[in-house]
Amino acid sequence: MYYKLYIDSVFILQLTTNLYLLSLAGKYLRCTATHGRKCLGAVAGAVLSCLIIMMPVWSMGGRMIISGLPVSMCMMWITYRIHNMKKLIHSSLVMAGCGFFLGSVMIWILNWLRVILRGRGGLIITILISYLAYRIFAAVLGVVMARSRNSLRTVRFHVPALGQEIRVRAFVDTGNHLADPVSGAPVSVISRKTAQCMLSCFMPEKYHVIPYRSVGKDKGILHAYEIPEIIIESERQEIRKEHVIVAICDAGISEESVYQMILHPRLLED
Repeated sequence: MYYKLYIDSVFILQLTTNLYLLSLAGKYLRCTATHGRKCLGAVAGAVLSCLIIMMPVWSMGGRMIISGLPVSMCMMWITYRIHNMKKLIHSSLVMAGCGFFLGSVMIWILNWLRVILRGRGGLIITILISYLAYRIFAAVLGVVMARSRNSLRTVRFHVPALGQEIRVRAFVDTGNHLADPVSGAPVSVISRKTAQCMLSCFMPEKYHVIPYRSVGKDKGILHAYEIPEIIIESERQEIRKEHVIVAICDAGISEESVYQMILHPRLLED
């Protein structure tokens, strides 16, 4: 059995699909890249895919399966500058997973439209459906990731007096809008017990007064200090933030809580 393929159409489809997959994988991995680097990575992936299709060895399916991971790794390396081999393989598998779900959404849309299209379509229709599938999958991924932010993280503080780091469990509260009234910087909250362990981190010249409101209390004042640096750990990466303001308060953090800090969601942004 023979198939007639138009290499220009294959290139355009690969290019657009690669752009969607790079964006989805970057969103999931919380990696950032310029639009130029995304386009460069997508073009590289499309060119490699076309070259693999034209190779006169093995079957078409075998060539695509064998080359899938190396092509994805090349695109992630170009786009997000991932050099560590383990992370590169992991990011490529994430991209493959995004491709599986994106393709599933496309098939679902095609099945839904098959009565209307009646077999007609072509390149333009396929590109439009792929874009629609991308927007649907991106919206679902955004909701899932937003919910995942309401979870526990490990935060590391360096304590000069002890010459070591202390680790605390932090709850990411997307409803936390506490900010410094002068600079607008996000303010996180730590328990008084945790603050006692890191008094050497609090410099008088870095003192802040943070006004706040809470349920049952119309107005209040929190004593806060600027910390030189914190490291936020998650399953996929470490986020290093400098000049972070933390306020001392026991409200919402009881002795029985599994967390000792309420983390501002803006600190998870790149």
